[in-house]
Amino acid sequence: MPPRRRSASGYRDIRQRPNGGFYVEIRSVDLRLSLGTYDTAHEAARAFDAAAWRLGRPRLQMNFPDVHTLQQALDLAPLPRLNSAQDRAEHTALQRRLLVAQEDERVMAEWRRRHPEDVAYEQEYWERRREEDTRRRREERLDRRRRKALACAQADLVNAGGRSFFTEEDVRWFDIWLSTCDDTNDDDDGADDWSD
Repeated sequence: MPPRRRSASGYRDIRQRPNGGFYVEIRSVDLRLSLGTYDTAHEAARAFDAAAWRLGRPRLQMNFPDVHTLQQALDLAPLPRLNSAQDRAEHTALQRRLLVAQEDERVMAEWRRRHPEDVAYEQEYWERRREEDTRRRREERLDRRRRKALACAQADLVNAGGRSFFTEEDVRWFDIWLSTCDDTNDDDDGADDWSD
C-alpha cells in the first residue's frame, strides 16, 4: 500500500474536527485503529508515531523522522487521556443540550408550518425595527456632522482672530473630533444590530 499523503494538518493520518480537536487513526488494508482526539496536531502526530512504531511501520510512514527508536517515540507521545466521572458528566450534559436544541428546532419548524401569519408578522416586525434603526443612525450621523461643522467653524473663527460664542471650557469644542463616517457598523455600539 503506498504511503498516504499528508492531510491539511500537515501530519500523516490526522484530521481536524469541527470542534477544533485533531483525530488520529492508523489505517491499512486489514486494520483501522483509532487513537483518539487531541488538542493539537503536534500531540496527535506524536501519538500516531508511537502507535506506528509499535505496529512495526516503516520510518518513511512516520511524521517525525528524527525519532529513531520505539522508546523515543513513547517518551515524546502525550499521555493517554483518562475519562473521569467529570468528563462523562460533561459529555452527558452536552448531549442533553444537543437533544434540547434539536427538539427546539423541530418544534419551531412545526410552529412555522402551522402559523405562517405569525411568521409573516414577525418578519414585518424585524423589518420595521431595521428601518427604524437605520433612520435613527442616519439622524445621529447628521447631528454629529452638524455639531462637528459648528465646532470646526468656531475653531476657524478663533484661528482667524475672531471671537467664538463657545466659552473656553465649553464641551462642544470636543465635537471637532467626532467621527462622521458613513459606515454604520462603526457608529453602532453593537447592541442594536438586527442584521442577519
